[in-house]
Amino acid sequence: MRRRSWFIGVVALVGTLMGSAGPALADSPHFIKASASLSNAGALVCSFKEAGLGSTVATERVSCSADASAVYACINGGGNHPKAANKETVSGPLVSGGDFPVRNGSVTGSISIGPLDPGGFSCPGGQRLVLSEVSYTNIVLAGSAGNTANVPGSLSLVLVPLS
Repeated sequence: MRRRSWFIGVVALVGTLMGSAGPALADSPHFIKASASLSNAGALVCSFKEAGLGSTVATERVSCSADASAVYACINGGGNHPKAANKETVSGPLVSGGDFPVRNGSVTGSISIGPLDPGGFSCPGGQRLVLSEVSYTNIVLAGSAGNTANVPGSLSLVLVPLS
């Protein structure tokens, strides 16, 4: 009788260990979809679907980062860009993120970032500041578990032609 209860105890312990390790091993965060596009205003819009988050997570923090460049110019009252040196290119990294609700172990959403602001660049009287061009490279989506997805290529948009 003692041998049988020892065997039942070992089987119960192994079953408990296997049962508790199963769900943890099933969680494997990964991006199913990662893409990017540009809005008409020059913002980078990162869209994604991330899965493998398991059933115990209520929200997932996802971020989008990119190397950005923006060209700002001054336009006169006639709608033209004077040939003077009144344009400025700014560049640098951008990152933004948000918390998204998890449903059935996955999350879908979009994050908008950019464009970079003109910094201290301003126009003389009688001219208005416009965003002329934007470009984004090295676009990466990242989940809070450390998983990432690279969006290949670069995106650029000319909003106001300067020639």
